[in-house]
Amino acid sequence: MAATAGGRSRLQNFLEGAGNGGEHRLVANGCENNVTKLVVENAVIVFGRRGCCMCHVVNRLLLGLGVNPAVCEVDEEKEEAVLHELSVTNGGGVQFPAVFVGGKLFGGLDRVMSTHITGELVPILKEAGALWL
Repeated sequence: MAATAGGRSRLQNFLEGAGNGGEHRLVANGCENNVTKLVVENAVIVFGRRGCCMCHVVNRLLLGLGVNPAVCEVDEEKEEAVLHELSVTNGGGVQFPAVFVGGKLFGGLDRVMSTHITGELVPILKEAGALWL
């Protein structure tokens, strides 16, 4: 595990800074347990609109790094309900694409791109178990 100046890993800092009190209850399409199970069981999962170009960009970037993220494409008629549940669960402000790393909300396309550019993304993905090399 790569340590930061404070002796803590980037993933530990990210996970503890999530700000949602440890609550990870997600509801999509009326299947609360299935979505929560997906988030917990996958090192990286991307939620996005069906056919969304930004979701495609996030997915391609992660694939290019060697990560095989789970992708949950939400139909237009269920979009509002899913976004509402994600916002309630994670303290508001959730937009598609929503990327979860290590069971916690990581952010959207902007966060993924900025951490990739600064070189922080690969160590976070390694610590979450999404990359082995």
